[in-house]
Amino acid sequence: MKDLTSSDADALIADLGAKARAAAAVLAEASAERKHAALVGAADAILKAEDAILDANAEDMHYAEAKGLSPAMLDRLKLDPARIRAMAEGLRSVAAQADPVGKVLAEWDRPNGLHIQRVATPLGVIGVIYESRPNVTADAAALALKTGNAVILRGGSESLNSSAAIHRALVTGLGQAGLPEASVQMVPTRDREAVAAMLRAQEFIDVIVPRGGKGLVGLVQKEARVPVFAHLEGICHVYADRDADLDKARRVVLNAKTRRTGICGAAECLLIDWQFYTKHGAVLVQDLLDAGVEVRAEGELAKVPGTTRAEPSDFGQEFLDRIIAVKLVDGVEEAIAHIRRYGSGHTESILTENDATAERFFKGLDSAILMRNASTQFADGGEFGMGAEIGIATGKMHARGPVGAEQLTSFKYLVTGDGTIRP
Repeated sequence: MKDLTSSDADALIADLGAKARAAAAVLAEASAERKHAALVGAADAILKAEDAILDANAEDMHYAEAKGLSPAMLDRLKLDPARIRAMAEGLRSVAAQADPVGKVLAEWDRPNGLHIQRVATPLGVIGVIYESRPNVTADAAALALKTGNAVILRGGSESLNSSAAIHRALVTGLGQAGLPEASVQMVPTRDREAVAAMLRAQEFIDVIVPRGGKGLVGLVQKEARVPVFAHLEGICHVYADRDADLDKARRVVLNAKTRRTGICGAAECLLIDWQFYTKHGAVLVQDLLDAGVEVRAEGELAKVPGTTRAEPSDFGQEFLDRIIAVKLVDGVEEAIAHIRRYGSGHTESILTENDATAERFFKGLDSAILMRNASTQFADGGEFGMGAEIGIATGKMHARGPVGAEQLTSFKYLVTGDGTIRP
């Protein structure tokens, strides 16, 4: 399907949306057992389809390389047996969680005799627009299904074949559990007009979740008429405080930057307290250089052999590569001020053994995730025990941080009286 007109795209999304609405009505009343069966069946189907998924991914990798995608984007796109197993494990992990739908969040009695309950309910239909990462196909479907939501998936043009192969396995699980196949649908085109149609489909879609680069997320936030769970960038900071343990700091800094450079939880800026630097020298910078990281340094740190002098634009930059900006700061207050100015509200980590300093860092910043003596690479729903995530939200409303099952529910009030009337 190519060169969709605006009306063609609207018709396509309306068709998918109507089917999703009907499926969502069934899912909202589906038992926890049936949803569990669908997720476990999908996990089994993904493992059985490993060869087909890898073949589809090879096609996508060839397409992406021809398009000139960056190494970070290629890493996000690439699948291997370990990543396929991780997808299946994510499905099983979500399946094993308690069903959030129908959970009583709060209840109380009123003097007039009314009994009031606040109860978790599905959102309805979720639209997910994502780039590269085909594993989002499984993660998003798992979390939507667990929470009784239907989902419409629009993967990146470069991951179309991989996502379609994964989707077929998900549909197998749905069929085995007797749930509607339209519970999880994929937009069957690379045409960008379909994205625009999703963003204006408020009649059919209750919330949009974009996962991708700044360009995609910015477009979604600008154009969407549907509510959005999103973050623009993962400009994550690590601050090595004067009271940091040297061995812990060396481990965390290296992992935060180098474990996977292309994910939104990768550290993009290292702030080092002057007293730490005076005591330990440039050891953290040297570790990064030895690991093949391009270190863009400011001030005194720019004198370290092998570093590159930082430009002002290097701070507040999401590199998604083996590049990091580094700077000396005078204490936690200066670190907080820097992060407030340049951060994106995603994830920040402080390395310190001083409880009061850690508390000040936590209180002084309002990023979605704040860590102490831990790598920013843990900014992930799976690592938080959510089984999987549909994304990281940095907004202030409803969903924030890793968006897991709980964040994909709303609530309603159930009020019980006994012929009670209001005077």
